Amino acid sequence: MKEEILIAGFGGQGVLSMGKILAYAGLMDNLEVTWMPSYGPEQRGGTANVTVILSDASISSPVLDTYDTVVALNQQSLDKFEGKVKPGGTLIYDPSGIHHLPTRTDVTVVPVDAMQASIELKNSKTYNMILLGALLKLRPVVPVDAVLRGLKKTLPERHHHLLPLNEQALLKGMSLV
Repeated sequence: MKEEILIAGFGGQGVLSMGKILAYAGLMDNLEVTWMPSYGPEQRGGTANVTVILSDASISSPVLDTYDTVVALNQQSLDKFEGKVKPGGTLIYDPSGIHHLPTRTDVTVVPVDAMQASIELKNSKTYNMILLGALLKLRPVVPVDAVLRGLKKTLPERHHHLLPLNEQALLKGMSLV
């Protein structure tokens, strides 16, 4: 098994955190993992993306031209990375703020209204975990319990009271697809 994933959006949407949690989950599940973030000097509002590779064998290089799965959280990311999904791969996007829908017919295209779901959960910070749940439902590369252990590892202890809300967000995302 080898899954090459790109997550892209604006800074502040939890792109890098989502990738980091996924990478930790892979480690918790005894997989080989790479996590390679890319972001500009802007901390909030600039573009950010992260490449995560999960594999049961050694990973030769973290640098990729195409991906099995792309998660695009804004129009700019969708425009830039839609063409980078391998034929037969998966493109997940949040339709909030998307004006030009994906046009690929050789990949599985899945809209996930994570913005609306985070409003329903009454916490905008659940946005990335909702999308991660959708990703895991479509591409079950790691079990949910490994994600929860990875989340506990990445969250500062002062935020551990949010773990049940994040689990709820994961499950909500899974139910959306």
